[in-house]
Amino acid sequence: MVQRITLPSLQKRADALRAAGYNGYLLAARDVFLDMLTDSGVNAMDAEQYAAMLRADDSYAGSESFFRLLGTMEKVFGLPYFLPTHQGRACENIIAHTFIGIKNVVLTNYHFTTIKAHVTKFNGQMENMITDEAFAPKSNHPFKGNFDLKKLAKAIETFGRDHIAFVRIECGTNLVGGQPVALENVREVSKLCRRNHIPLILDASLLSDNLYFIKTREDEYHDKSLAAIIRELASLPDLIYFSGCKFGCAHGGGMMTADEKLYAKLRELLPLYEGFWMHGGMPAREMEAMAVGIEETLNLDVIAQVPMFVECLGKLLVEAGIPVIRPFGGLGCYIDAAQFLDHVPRKQYPAGALAAAIYLVGGIRCTEMGVLSQQRNADGSEFFPPLELVRLSIPKRVFTLSHMKFVADRLGWLFRNRHLIGGLEFTEEPPLQRSYFGKLRPLENWPDLLMAQYSRDMPDGI
Repeated sequence: MVQRITLPSLQKRADALRAAGYNGYLLAARDVFLDMLTDSGVNAMDAEQYAAMLRADDSYAGSESFFRLLGTMEKVFGLPYFLPTHQGRACENIIAHTFIGIKNVVLTNYHFTTIKAHVTKFNGQMENMITDEAFAPKSNHPFKGNFDLKKLAKAIETFGRDHIAFVRIECGTNLVGGQPVALENVREVSKLCRRNHIPLILDASLLSDNLYFIKTREDEYHDKSLAAIIRELASLPDLIYFSGCKFGCAHGGGMMTADEKLYAKLRELLPLYEGFWMHGGMPAREMEAMAVGIEETLNLDVIAQVPMFVECLGKLLVEAGIPVIRPFGGLGCYIDAAQFLDHVPRKQYPAGALAAAIYLVGGIRCTEMGVLSQQRNADGSEFFPPLELVRLSIPKRVFTLSHMKFVADRLGWLFRNRHLIGGLEFTEEPPLQRSYFGKLRPLENWPDLLMAQYSRDMPDGI
């Protein structure tokens, strides 16, 4: 659907940012010009999906909408058992309930915030096993989301397979730049897990972008169809789960497996936390839309759209001298905030400050992925992740080339005037999920200096 967007004046943007405590999550959508905070739930559906929603069967049990979605899942993935949920993190909750216990270690290529929170909630621990290339922003390794197989084998030996709840693969990795995982790497991880009788779980939320990169970057798969690639990938883990807000462009999520006993265990928990097992809290119209969206994943033109837009914006930013994560991945374009603001100490949240400055100069809302998004250590000190990033998400079928040029223009101006940007400090810091709920203030009132320079360069205030 087409919706009207407006660019508030510079002063209105400054007022909105101040009221939101310099936290993009607390901005009202009416105050945002280009919303690049996330792709979750804001990907645009196409006409076929809207048409399918009109035939929804809202029966509580045994609806035709459920059976159509079940049929699509089996057709695309080749897996006979599917459970719907209202979103991806609901899958994570049920997975944590099912797997975390005496076996409390989870090994992953790289965590995402919600799965890590669910694992730690059940007194588990999550360990990252990603290749070292992931933390080299300028490296052009084509699959920086890969497991380091030596690290994984060593961790299994160190922790002992009797203490490992499961191994998790995220295809691709959100927090390290939307970087993909090679199918060959998934195959090797699967072999290692099966030799050690450890369950392998695949997070397929970003699978459509990852499929594009397997098809275009992995020599073995250049000439294979997307249908064949998905079937091969789906045969390797014991369980696949996903957020439909990303994969499928509909509001919901789900889990699928070929293991009947595992399916029965997971199904028992659905009525407790989600809804009846045939809808899992997902409206029938969303199941219809998801069925169409997932089948469209087999179309290369559909899954190429986001990676191509990411590459377009990335090249424009590189031309402006802006440090970005290379090679360009999926989901969005990731700015190396630590290098962009190398004069701002990490304890002053440079990625958060940069995200605030981007909104101030362009009405563009983006995501901080640095220190501010992390939980503090047990002793109250800050945890400093390897990368300090700002993500410019590109939802599917939402933006045009002119939007990318606008973003690059505003960020180019900001980069030339980056010396004016300072750090942030908390005024309200909740103990959990502080990046969602916390409020901050600028140090040394740098937004006024930035606004003054911007007004001189852009007299119309736009």
